[in-house]
Amino acid sequence: MEHSVTSTRNAPISARPKPRDVLELLKPITWFPPMWAFMCGAVSSGAGLDGRWWFVAGGVLLAGPLVCGTSQAVNDWFDRHVDAINEPDRPIPSGRIAGRWGLYIALIMTVISAVVGWLLGPLVFVAGLVGLALAWGYSAPPFRFKTSGWTGPAVVGFTYEGLSWFTGATVMLGALPATEVLIVLALYSVGAHGIMTLNDFKAVEGDKATGLKSLPVTMGVSGAARFACATMAGAQVIVIALLAVWGFTLSALIVGAVLAAQFAAMPKLLRDPKQYAPWYNGVGVTLYVLGMLAAALGLGGYI
Repeated sequence: MEHSVTSTRNAPISARPKPRDVLELLKPITWFPPMWAFMCGAVSSGAGLDGRWWFVAGGVLLAGPLVCGTSQAVNDWFDRHVDAINEPDRPIPSGRIAGRWGLYIALIMTVISAVVGWLLGPLVFVAGLVGLALAWGYSAPPFRFKTSGWTGPAVVGFTYEGLSWFTGATVMLGALPATEVLIVLALYSVGAHGIMTLNDFKAVEGDKATGLKSLPVTMGVSGAARFACATMAGAQVIVIALLAVWGFTLSALIVGAVLAAQFAAMPKLLRDPKQYAPWYNGVGVTLYVLGMLAAALGLGGYI
């Protein structure tokens, strides 16, 4: 571990990283959740796209490649010691992004994100700044929200789901979204705490070695898996009830159906959480985000 970290630190700063290594650092696969949530926000607004195509495109860029990409760069820079244990082939611990280039990329991405947010309007700018502040606070001292299995997933769930949803609705409306939209996005943010907890299963050994108190470490893998399932399901149950009360019956039925499918998949996860967490992230989380879209379509008046 020491060799990997030291070689990264001592690598010459002039060794500029290759574009493919920078792209790997920004982890395009992680951009999908906030971009999907942004789309849900845009749909939930009920507003048309006339004259707002560029704002929507800019918002998708902001939610995914920019703010989310920034968070990945920040996380990998401040987690390079952990990654030297868990995933030594990543760009920074492997030395492919040498010296302090990881930090410089994170700073450059932060500035670009703030500029794009400003161009999209004051509310989006403020939301973008909040997202960037949480991205840095999640990984960087003195906050390092990620060291807690409670605050870390909460911050990620809020930024990936709630803040991105809020940004999508705001871009479309140019104003604050309806109260119902704010309530639903908040609930899906809470449920996303479970998704982030499941994501922590892949790094249990490294977290133990470096003192990160993720829920799989503090609660055990079985307890954390049960908590994740209960959190995701509980949020959706409340969403279903509210949609029904508000008169979005079809939307409530669809969310109920995808929740039932999640319940059917949960026993396999709970039998062996460490082995099947990646599988459930593919199956259960997909169903979860489909329910988000169904809720957004109802709120937007499309179904």
